[in-house]
Amino acid sequence: MEKKLCSLALLVAFCSVEIATAQVATSAVPFLLIAPNSRASGMGEAGVALADDAAASFWNPAGLAFQQGSELSISHANWLPAFGLSDLFIDYLVYRKDMPELDGTVSASITYLNLGEFNRTENDPTVIETFKGYEFAVTAGYATKLSDALGIGVNGRFIHSRLAPFGTAQEKGSGVSSGFSFDVGMLYKPRSLEIPFTGLDIGNRFSLGFNLSNIGPALTYIDKAQADPLPTNFRLGFAYKILDSDFNNLTAILDVSKLLVAKKEDGTSEPFYKAIFTAWADKPLKQELREFVTGLGFEYWYGSPKWVALRAGYFYEDPQFGNRKFLTFGAGVRYDIYGFDFSYISTFEEQHPLGETLRFTLLISWGGVSI
Repeated sequence: MEKKLCSLALLVAFCSVEIATAQVATSAVPFLLIAPNSRASGMGEAGVALADDAAASFWNPAGLAFQQGSELSISHANWLPAFGLSDLFIDYLVYRKDMPELDGTVSASITYLNLGEFNRTENDPTVIETFKGYEFAVTAGYATKLSDALGIGVNGRFIHSRLAPFGTAQEKGSGVSSGFSFDVGMLYKPRSLEIPFTGLDIGNRFSLGFNLSNIGPALTYIDKAQADPLPTNFRLGFAYKILDSDFNNLTAILDVSKLLVAKKEDGTSEPFYKAIFTAWADKPLKQELREFVTGLGFEYWYGSPKWVALRAGYFYEDPQFGNRKFLTFGAGVRYDIYGFDFSYISTFEEQHPLGETLRFTLLISWGGVSI
């Protein structure tokens, strides 16, 4: 028989193990939740409350409202390196520019996941055709300040998924689908913040952010009855500057996130506009809490201006809901308008698909204040 489209879909889900939760909720295009840039990846894959570079387009579009000038960056990672597949990789290109005439900042990005080549066969090993599998998303965003301390941001996104350019005799559609989604984010960065009952003012060291991403209708590969929901994701985070001096700066960040996909008893999913609410309470409270994913990270910068950074973090997912647990490490350098970052994942299991994942980012930032 022909290679089933569902088999390829399972491969894509496995190749995008970044968001695993397959035991409880499945979604289309899980690559939309893969951390795209090296800097945040080196900090436990967290960043919703930091969001102070162009990659804020992914982590929290509201962070763009506080940025000046322009930035262009490109990131690359060979995906699931344990498999040794050179044609399995993810790339991320993002650009942002502040626009005073629009009273805000605009951004544009492309995320591309290459799945490699596949052979289509029938009952015997004879190859009928060879095809490439890939997925990509094109995103445009806008962010503005509502006050000196509060920014909001929105993204609009076109998604294309090409798992297989054909159907089967039993199926109406093919492994190709397109759709759209949007994100909304908020970032609060007070210039002065007093801790209640203490009288202690921590100044501008604290920030709070949230991002609700990938909101949109399900993707249809075969027919509407089998449509797969998008990986709508809620992310809440905090950032705090532990050290803030001319030459030494240390920031701690913490993200918690939850996939808002609600499955029905018949295996279908709630529409996205319902799942945003019902996914919070469709299971016992203890189980709902275990679905949260946590990322904790630290970033140290040295120099005035900042020119070298060291990063470390920890990523945790409950054993019943994906069981991803790993340490992250990273470093970065800045010189004039240029920058380079890399990150590394160290897992606790040998031969884990994510083990020894390396990400690399090159960036150019000009016309504004460096981080």
